[in-house]
Amino acid sequence: MNSVLSSTPVTFTAPMPGLESVHDFALRNIDSAPGLFALESGSAPVRLFLADAAVFVPGYTPQLPAAARDALELGEGDTPQLLVVVNHSPAATTVNLMAPIVFNPANRRCTQLVLDGKEYPLRAELGAL
Repeated sequence: MNSVLSSTPVTFTAPMPGLESVHDFALRNIDSAPGLFALESGSAPVRLFLADAAVFVPGYTPQLPAAARDALELGEGDTPQLLVVVNHSPAATTVNLMAPIVFNPANRRCTQLVLDGKEYPLRAELGAL
């Protein structure tokens, strides 16, 4: 599912942990890499790479709390896009399954969940998923 346009301004319902002072973001498609995006700030030197979980982590379905659904203004039948932060190192490329970014493409609102428990790892090796 590619719900995001070439470059889409997005609004977070609450600041991202560690980026509380950054408020303006755009989500940009990465050319020739379907399902891969860059989340970039226009006012700070911040760029995170995000992967569409439907493409890279099939079956990843964390529970979305009612408060998050309300903040994203998701209706009863609306399905948000789940994005996971990608971290690359010489040893491996990992994705953060513990703190997905949930995106409502209809209103361009998103939130970063921090999931409780040990069901989803902070660094899951992408090649092993």
